[in-house]
Amino acid sequence: MTFSRHDDITINRRGGFSRRSFLRRVSATAAVAGTLSFRDLMSLQAAELRKQGRAMILLWMAGGPSHLDTFDPKPKHKNSGETKAIKTAVSGIQIAHNWTETAKVMKEIALIRSMTNKEGNHRRATYQMHTGYVPSGSIKHPSLGACIAKELADPNFDLPSVVSIGSTIGAGFLGVDYEPFNVDQPGALPRDVANPVSTDRFKRRDSLLKSLESDFSDRGGRVVVNNHKRLYKKASKLVLSPEVKAFSFDDEPQSLQKAYGNTTFGKGCLLARRLIEAGSTFVEVQSRNWDHHTDVFGRMKTMAGQVDPAMATLITDLKQRGMLEKTLVVWMGEFGRTPQVSARGGRNHYPRAFNALMAGGGVKGGQVIGSTNKEGTAVKNNPVTTPDLFTSICKSLKVNPAKENMSPLGRPMKIVDGGKVIKGLFS
Repeated sequence: MTFSRHDDITINRRGGFSRRSFLRRVSATAAVAGTLSFRDLMSLQAAELRKQGRAMILLWMAGGPSHLDTFDPKPKHKNSGETKAIKTAVSGIQIAHNWTETAKVMKEIALIRSMTNKEGNHRRATYQMHTGYVPSGSIKHPSLGACIAKELADPNFDLPSVVSIGSTIGAGFLGVDYEPFNVDQPGALPRDVANPVSTDRFKRRDSLLKSLESDFSDRGGRVVVNNHKRLYKKASKLVLSPEVKAFSFDDEPQSLQKAYGNTTFGKGCLLARRLIEAGSTFVEVQSRNWDHHTDVFGRMKTMAGQVDPAMATLITDLKQRGMLEKTLVVWMGEFGRTPQVSARGGRNHYPRAFNALMAGGGVKGGQVIGSTNKEGTAVKNNPVTTPDLFTSICKSLKVNPAKENMSPLGRPMKIVDGGKVIKGLFS
């Protein structure tokens, strides 16, 4: 019993026949009986390690959202300013009044109100909240998304395993194979993705390029050539793949597109669902302009007006499609903002206490984890650090947080250095 052609089979989450699904269907009895080759056994094991379609969507609020004006309101304290609290679908849980749609899906959400950190600089905090490490001049750490993709992504999949809708932290020392594919205009095919010539002519040009690169490689440019080959191979697969249609919304009902919202963030969330459904592993959707040093209440209304309906629709859409259990959705920013409102009507940087949100991926919804004091100035109980959050994300995705990757300095580095699973987060 041999399967010499199984490498030609691909995978997607839309039900198409795939190499990975094929391998999962191979009889365990055949393996025990010794009728599978060594290569078949290794492929079967690798396929199982891909966790059968687990994925993550990161909703990144660039600039740092205020916890008092999002999911940790303090309606009885003067620090609340104009922010009021509203009820949610879960009795006893209240959130800020601009988040009406999120309130409706609270049964799927775990609010973490006790995030705490020390980095109050945008660039440093963004780096740390993406990689788990503080910036270092000697090494460029990979983002958590890149690390997750390295563990879970199918290397034979045509679409990018890591996608960023808005700029993000890259793959660092993990290299070009896990660099994010950046999307500027969600809902449309990526720029330059259309093949301008016939497939045969494209392949002839590709063959010519390989010949030219071989000459350059032989003259000392091997590292550059190898990196370019990997990038070009990924781009070629995308251009030639029928899966590229996942980037277009032509087959999406107008009612659903309207529910997500006609905004870059809303379209980004819809694209994230489509890419995860097609087979991508990690998608980040960025919402900019959360640095509210002035007019925090007016600007919060605008920002929540974009993010609130999109996030709630995303969670609902994933659940209705049976995808939420294996897809983890995380909402967060680099830090919080001061509980006290400044003379300019804004809030300043505040890493000491802030909040995050998690849904899906085995997370127990309808709960609040941790709390801040009545002023919102400090964590009162169950503090959650960045390593704790990352370790919990790894548990959701069934990735070993202690897995080590070798840095260019010859030093093994764990995906997460320290941290513990957030108590009570999972059922």
